[in-house]
Amino acid sequence: MTAAVASDRESGAVRPDRRPFEPGSRMWEDVGLLTFSLTAGSAFLLQTMEPTIAAVVDEHSTFRTDPMGRAMRSIASVMMWVYGGDEALAEADRLRKMHATLNTTDAAGVKHRALASAPWAWVLHTGVFAFTEGNRYFSRDKLTDADKEAYYQETVQLMRNFSVAPKEIPASYAEWEPWFWDQVHNHLQATGVAYDYLKVIRNIAPPKQIPRPLHPAWRAVTKPVGRLQYFFTVGTTPEVVRDKLGLEWTAKDERALRVLGWAIGRAVPRLPERVRYFPIAYEARRLERDRARLRTMINLRPM
Repeated sequence: MTAAVASDRESGAVRPDRRPFEPGSRMWEDVGLLTFSLTAGSAFLLQTMEPTIAAVVDEHSTFRTDPMGRAMRSIASVMMWVYGGDEALAEADRLRKMHATLNTTDAAGVKHRALASAPWAWVLHTGVFAFTEGNRYFSRDKLTDADKEAYYQETVQLMRNFSVAPKEIPASYAEWEPWFWDQVHNHLQATGVAYDYLKVIRNIAPPKQIPRPLHPAWRAVTKPVGRLQYFFTVGTTPEVVRDKLGLEWTAKDERALRVLGWAIGRAVPRLPERVRYFPIAYEARRLERDRARLRTMINLRPM
């Protein structure tokens, strides 16, 4: 199914410039929250089921050998997309340059390029799903249709920052939603990479810095974390994807997820900002408040 494109693109109008995100945007408020990580797993799982992404990840990713490092680098990079200011665009360029050489040929002889337009766009499309799904489970304030549209248009800007081809960008959330589900039903596949990822998040391997004699202690401490991570990932993954992968999810599991989500959605807003936001997000938000205070004092100076 070909993605719809906005009327200005169809008419040949010049695409709006790339630009960093600023305070007041939906992404500025929400992406840096710790709850972002609760659906990041399902987003990556959806990515590993896209054939080209799966093939490239299988050959080039370190998610099997350095899962903790890869996760930390990925989260830090996402924080840069939203809170990095002008450096956000540099981060997007860095990622495109890095992925330009990540190509492979699968067992069937099919060639795959990381920067092929549809797979490159799919990574960011999974973020839209992760955001709406995270809100459904882990937030007190449910999204309206207007909220979804506003967030989606910010994602469109993010896609422009990443030089996603316009043909891969549906014009609105209302057009994106059926397009997304068509991709989920008809394009995603059960891949070995997807199964490997589920194993990795359930059994968190010790970082390379941990001495081997301490590995049993590490596994004992992280086993509950891995089980919860797996639970959140499977629970926030579309049912059709669970069926494709043969993942079990019971009515009891769903009730437990909703109870946990209800508790998280009410606890996180009560946490201090330094705790509820990832470090880069917190520092960016603090810096903007300092700038606003400075501007106030400058405006009040004697003339």
